Amino acid sequence: MASSLDFVEYVCDQISGAGGISYRKMFGEFTVYCDKKVIGLICDNQFFVKKTEKGAALLPNCEEGEPYPGAKPCLVIDSVDDRELMTALIQATYKELPAPKTKKKKAAEQ
Repeated sequence: MASSLDFVEYVCDQISGAGGISYRKMFGEFTVYCDKKVIGLICDNQFFVKKTEKGAALLPNCEEGEPYPGAKPCLVIDSVDDRELMTALIQATYKELPAPKTKKKKAAEQ
């Protein structure tokens, strides 16, 4: 079951205070970005946030799960209704994640 665009937009609106939030459809589901860093995924209308120490500390009883088979465990967010908590979670997660790798341009063939 694919995620609904309404759910994706609701999640992104709830975490919008954390920075430049955007999303992109990938493999039938959605990747969520904060200032160009991947911070989570939305799969089957469920929000998964990359697990970091500070993020997990904000939600100590949060369940972990895999957004898809073989993925690293993520925090499974049951409710995004608390905008302040979600903003704090995304900001804490963002700070711990490495900067996105820059893609090297392919050399032109001669």
